[in-house]
Amino acid sequence: MGLIRRWRTQGRRFVGRGLLRSARKVEKGSWLEVDLTRGWSERTQTGGPSPTLGLTDLLRSLERAGDDSRIEGVLFRVGGAGGSFASALSLGRAVARLRARGCRVAVWAEGLNDAQYMALCGADRVWLPESGTLSLLGLHTERFYFRELLDRVGARPEVVHVGRYKSAGDSYSRDSMSDEEREQLESWQQDVFDELVEAVGQGRDLSADRVRDLIDDGPYPARRALDAGLIDGLAYFDEVPERLEAWMREGEEPGRGARRFSKVSALRYFIGQVADAGPISLRRDPLYLATLTLEGNVQRGKSARGITSEGTAEWIEALRTDARIRGVLLRIDSPGGDALASDLIHREVERLCKEKPVVVSMGDVAASGGYYIAAPADAIFAEVGTITGSIGVLGMKLNLSGLYERLGVTKEGVQKGARAGLFSESHGLSSDERAAIRQEMEAFYTTFLKRVGRGRQLSTAEVEPIAQGRIWSGRRAQAVGLVDHLGGPLEALADLAQRAGLDEGEDYLLVALPPVSRWNEWVRSLLAGQGPFSSLRKGTAFRFR
Repeated sequence: MGLIRRWRTQGRRFVGRGLLRSARKVEKGSWLEVDLTRGWSERTQTGGPSPTLGLTDLLRSLERAGDDSRIEGVLFRVGGAGGSFASALSLGRAVARLRARGCRVAVWAEGLNDAQYMALCGADRVWLPESGTLSLLGLHTERFYFRELLDRVGARPEVVHVGRYKSAGDSYSRDSMSDEEREQLESWQQDVFDELVEAVGQGRDLSADRVRDLIDDGPYPARRALDAGLIDGLAYFDEVPERLEAWMREGEEPGRGARRFSKVSALRYFIGQVADAGPISLRRDPLYLATLTLEGNVQRGKSARGITSEGTAEWIEALRTDARIRGVLLRIDSPGGDALASDLIHREVERLCKEKPVVVSMGDVAASGGYYIAAPADAIFAEVGTITGSIGVLGMKLNLSGLYERLGVTKEGVQKGARAGLFSESHGLSSDERAAIRQEMEAFYTTFLKRVGRGRQLSTAEVEPIAQGRIWSGRRAQAVGLVDHLGGPLEALADLAQRAGLDEGEDYLLVALPPVSRWNEWVRSLLAGQGPFSSLRKGTAFRFR
């Protein structure tokens, strides 16, 4: 039965690969067009009204394009807002690798913000329309404080937190930024700002002092950005093909013939050339790694949004029990959420780690419950700009008794049990109730410290000083032992492949969970071959990449 299944799977892959590649043929001399006008996404969406290529798939496509002799260069098209400093660092390294391999890189943008420019300033050509703007300004972080407003309406926030840096409740309990909040934000900003200065300096061949002066003098209308050497020209998008053709003709022998611009979208290139790139053999099963993207707030139950304890547990159980999966990459982008849900998912990750290697790649943020989930992994990767840690606990309720009084509203009740009305909004916390809540939170905080210590091979005493609810940049998190390596999804996948016993450079199939679209994934399963987990959820097939 195993041999028949292998032949069926490999046969479908062979047919599917031929169909995909014939439909998405890449001509020699093509430019790979990366469309970032819809923003930057963690996950690939191949269908629907707004198909997008997720960050990991984009990075893998750029890596493949750098070794593809048919690809003349890569054209990034940027529009609107989007981008983050963590993903910008990953993309910036990809641009540098492309250029190091002799692949041309061009950028056309309606405008560029700091993160977008940080990622793409190292391109060979950067063009803006004359009406565009380079918003090179630096970093700014601010938050609202509602304490005075709540006082005016008669609402009183009851905030209990464990960890002196745990500041999520400050917006309701304070009217200004605390010293602790300012300290952690300034340290994160300093590290990211240093990365921004270094990226612009290397990309535009400028000294660090010059870059800092330019940032202080921003923003830059397009012509002023050109005069400052921050971009390479002014152009509308319809003029880009002519610019690229002229660039390709530079240095060529006269009379060779004009070279014409042709392009292939990065999404089509990924589907046809990257998603199923592993060898096809009737002697052995394909090598499978998997990536599970956990994005959003952590919550209990099972719903369509965020990271849910039940839904995530199902995926992890499937990954754990399928022998074909050699290792798992957890891509985490989460500020945390429900404490119990985080602990339940943490337990499933621990069980998974006992069966096969698990590596975490952190996105823009992996804090509180997001970091709790990551702690058991064999290795943790973060970018310098990743907001990391926040190992602490916070709870809050609003006491609306004053508001009710002003509105002429009365709320009464009866209860059995001294603390039965603990969470009622109609009264504040008594000293006894506050003590009870603090006791519960301190118990969970102790558990949190133990879980992190166990995963990071540190004692609770070693974890406690670097916890306290404090956020760290990826670099500082590495220095204190919360992160193993600085890097993004590609670096994490390379580490995972090694831990899974794959030879260096050996191809594998990457199973992406959760699936984005049932219809799209079912169609692709017919083309690319039936993948793992087909029995987990009837009617759903899973995406290879």
